[in-house]
Amino acid sequence: MNKQQSNKPIRLSAYIYLGIITVVVGMLSCSNYSPKPYGYFRIDLPENTYTRFDSVYPPYTFEISTYAQVIPRHSKNSKENWLDIVYPQYNGRIYCSYIKIDNDFRKLSEESRDLVYKHTVRADAIIEHPYENDEEKVYGIFYEITGNAASPMQFLLTDSTSHFLRGALYFNAIPNADSIAPVSKFIEKDLKHLVETLRWK
Repeated sequence: MNKQQSNKPIRLSAYIYLGIITVVVGMLSCSNYSPKPYGYFRIDLPENTYTRFDSVYPPYTFEISTYAQVIPRHSKNSKENWLDIVYPQYNGRIYCSYIKIDNDFRKLSEESRDLVYKHTVRADAIIEHPYENDEEKVYGIFYEITGNAASPMQFLLTDSTSHFLRGALYFNAIPNADSIAPVSKFIEKDLKHLVETLRWK
């Protein structure tokens, strides 16, 4: 009888020790946990292919992506002409505004630069890529805006005497450079192609 009573506390204390060891091992194994980074849906992008956009007014022509649509917007000002280049499948839109220069080239270029640099609040950097085509009298700047800015790229093109064209890309989404990066790179090729193929009329 005494033997059976003395064995019970020993067995009970063994279970307690085993439980403590299990808890400690479990806590130690959790200390090396590192959260997985956020992931984004994979976007399969097609090859960039182009078609020529041409109209009587505005007086220019360029090549745009076959995946984009041109939507004219009317202005009350006879000097101005607006159009949007829309990517419906990617929620992207390039807002283009054409202005006929009337001895106000300096003012227009400064206003355009100010609009770009308003994004410095959210941008990591703004990189300027000058563009020059003497043969076609097309000069301008392509702006690459990195970080979580609302507009990841913009451009201005001019002949400095008669024509002034400005464009800005926006996505209909909360600005997040990581999530829109694949589509942004895809449209960047299109924008650079537009710049290189623009011709005044």
